[in-house]
Amino acid sequence: MPLRPRALGTFPIRFPSPEDPGDTGWHIDVSFGTEHPNFLQWRANIASRGRALLMLFLFSDVGEDDAPTRIRAGSHRDIARQLAPAGEAGLTQGELAADGFRTSAHRPEVAATGPAGTVYLCHPFLVHAAQPHRGTLPRFLAQPPLEPGPLDPAHPVARAIAAALAAGSSPA
Repeated sequence: MPLRPRALGTFPIRFPSPEDPGDTGWHIDVSFGTEHPNFLQWRANIASRGRALLMLFLFSDVGEDDAPTRIRAGSHRDIARQLAPAGEAGLTQGELAADGFRTSAHRPEVAATGPAGTVYLCHPFLVHAAQPHRGTLPRFLAQPPLEPGPLDPAHPVARAIAAALAAGSSPA
């Protein structure tokens, strides 16, 4: 059973700017090994250790120009297949990102838009990225971790991982 969030986690606030923010690369939210000072050494594993969901809480209205999070829909399947051979040890963010997340490049891109109060509950392996803010008002969102206990095989995240592995390398 997932543990209740104790805090709202990080608050990525984005202000309108013509400048490149410098943090718009594709990634997943890795969940353990976070004591390492280098973010690229943080890890994720096939059991989704340390993260039951990727949650995006919109605290301001977020339209297409307001730097919505970009999401590669269905990319959690690609990441599950990439993580499976690494077992419990998992892979680092650097290892996952070594090919620029090319294994998920074929996935359709969607934007996490909506009015303030919208919450996105996503698979923790979902490949996503920030983007520049071309709107007129600051964008506020939070990304609290939802920490699992061991994922029960009936948990939706565990079922999605099993389905991805069963599908093999098919692009579904």
